Amino acid sequence: MKRRWTKEEAWNWYEAYPWIRGCNYMSADSANRVDQWQSLGFEERMKTTEEEFRLARETGFNSIRVLIEYVVWKEEHDGFLERFDRYLDLAAKYGLSVMVVLANDGMPAKGPDYKLPYIGEQTYDWGYHGGRKHSPHAVQTEPAPHFYLDDPESREDYFRMVSEIVRLHRTDERIIVWDVYNEAGHSNRKEISIPNVKRMFELVRAEDPVQPLTACVCPRRDEARELPEIEKICLENSDVISYHYYHNFQRHAEILKHLKAYGRPLFCTEWLCRCFHNNVADLFPLFYMERIACYNWGFVAGKYQTYEPWELVWTNVENGTYDDVHVDFTKWFHDLYRPNHRPYDPEEIRIIRKYAGLADREFAEKRERKDLRDQKI
Repeated sequence: MKRRWTKEEAWNWYEAYPWIRGCNYMSADSANRVDQWQSLGFEERMKTTEEEFRLARETGFNSIRVLIEYVVWKEEHDGFLERFDRYLDLAAKYGLSVMVVLANDGMPAKGPDYKLPYIGEQTYDWGYHGGRKHSPHAVQTEPAPHFYLDDPESREDYFRMVSEIVRLHRTDERIIVWDVYNEAGHSNRKEISIPNVKRMFELVRAEDPVQPLTACVCPRRDEARELPEIEKICLENSDVISYHYYHNFQRHAEILKHLKAYGRPLFCTEWLCRCFHNNVADLFPLFYMERIACYNWGFVAGKYQTYEPWELVWTNVENGTYDDVHVDFTKWFHDLYRPNHRPYDPEEIRIIRKYAGLADREFAEKRERKDLRDQKI
């Protein structure tokens, strides 16, 4: 639709699916998103991806969330489109729908090691979240530059990419949601990104996709009703409401009442931060009971190293910034599986399988009852 869905339309769409649950996905042998999508080494990474998609399905997941990469589209246009399609096919083979993220404000500060993404062999730093010593998850006092959306020429080219991808897949059943903009305003960009967010929603809606649109908010307990202007714009344009939250069960429960007041299906598109007591045992049953679609960050530990804490966490602990949070550095930050595909914690996988199985049985029973009613009519 070339307009925002009504609440009724959003719920009718949402209720037609089983409970949506999965992870933010990058194969363990990808150093970053360029690695994930570029031609160099892609065939080997696809073998890894197939093994991990099989594992995701065995875990109880039915969806993944992925971010695209502009430089690969620009430098390897036709190949990228083909590889993207193969990715969707492989996910569908294992019963995984795909949420596609079209833009992202998670940008590193322009420090001494700053450089634009590039095609070719990718480097990474061991021991750092995201495989980067200088990352978007560090302290940023100035607005971080956006690799592509700050320059007028690359910005228009970026918009062409978005329009093309949505146009090609606007009726594609393998894609479940268009995630228009990830963490808009983050990296201290704030109002700088407002025009880009508005333009992105306009461009995607102009292609008239059958999938819903969303852009996440990142509410805090103490400002649940005072979101930044850019996040208000995200909410006002989203068909389904998505959010990121990395704190404990109690804090999570406090913000849910506020988010549910929007009257639309909820997607928690980033969660799982054991160091902050945001864990599977507390959160996954909550998502099941509230029927909130959920995507934890990370799957199999690898080159991207998201089992390591954000650099910002180390800095804040060293500076004594956290006065009401105990950070448990004895636990992995994100990710569910070790490199050998053994669970980080087998109990986590048992919980995921339990509630995923319950949800699927309930959905099947619901459909069966509906079919019987339809037959009587």
